[in-house]
Amino acid sequence: MTVLETHDLTIGYTAPRQPDAVIAHNLNVRLDAGELVCLLGPNGAGKSTLMRTIAGMQKPLAGRVTLAGDDITALKPRQLAARLSVVLTDRPNVGLLNGYALVALGRHPYTDWAGRLSRYDEAVIRWAVDAVGAGDLAQRPVMELSDGQRQKFMIARALAQESDLILLDEPTAYLDLPRRAEMMHLLHHLAADTGRSILLSTHDLDLALRSADTLWLMAGGQVRA
Repeated sequence: MTVLETHDLTIGYTAPRQPDAVIAHNLNVRLDAGELVCLLGPNGAGKSTLMRTIAGMQKPLAGRVTLAGDDITALKPRQLAARLSVVLTDRPNVGLLNGYALVALGRHPYTDWAGRLSRYDEAVIRWAVDAVGAGDLAQRPVMELSDGQRQKFMIARALAQESDLILLDEPTAYLDLPRRAEMMHLLHHLAADTGRSILLSTHDLDLALRSADTLWLMAGGQVRA
């Protein structure tokens, strides 16, 4: 089953009274269920721009992005959040929340206006925390955790969202080599075990070669799968 597909997608930036700044054009790529795809390319190639465009955070200059055949521009925010979750490079500013409460935020597409959690919601949160191996840290404040531990909870939040597609922009950026290898191993198994599709951008060529089902190589305004 195809979870994500781009159709003659052109990405870049617009500015008033200026020509469009095209980063990449005519992109036609797809990602299937249960697949881990690593997006590789030099700095400035447009990896983050592509990720933001796929996530609906930035409008394409031309073309379309579809999730299971539906154009993302036709989906309401709550519908999009139920299909797609995003983990960015930035360190999360979550105040005094503990790990469990951070993961619980992933249930926001399914809760009522007051954010009340059902028994099913609680079960999904516990499963997501256990899936990333962070059960023993769930009650600790996120601000006290290491970068690698925080990243695990951010991935758990994305899992708790129960979306078909998870996007991660440089998820190993702040980690040392052993933690990077551990994180890529975890993501590979999560994709295989849960059937979720995972797209992540990275500079770790060696780890990408070891872990990914497919590589997307971005350079010269094109993506080669």
